[in-house]
Amino acid sequence: MNEFIAVLICLAGGMTGGLVGVGGGVLFVPALTVFIGLSQVEGESTSLLMIVVVAIVGAYRQQGYGNVRVREALIIGALSPLGVLVGVALANHLSERALQLAFAALALFMAAQLVRRARAAA
Repeated sequence: MNEFIAVLICLAGGMTGGLVGVGGGVLFVPALTVFIGLSQVEGESTSLLMIVVVAIVGAYRQQGYGNVRVREALIIGALSPLGVLVGVALANHLSERALQLAFAALALFMAAQLVRRARAAA
């Protein structure tokens, strides 16, 4: 793996996670698949582990600003592993192409929702 590309991916994902709270996964998965050459499943799996570190640092810093809603985070955090188990099982049974298209569709949907909310707030 090209270490320079890995450093760029880490910096971009970390900054994005800290700036907008996405944990970098929106950048990590495509970057790992496009620039590092991982498969979609490998990119998603690697990103999940990378996001743990980014999320801990980001939550710690945001807690200092009073922005973390601990109760909600604990509820969602406690229930999320159930969804992860189902998602991992599905990811290992779907084709690479289906996973790529599903990830792209999710990214486009989220982008459209963000644009809609930003326009409504203006």
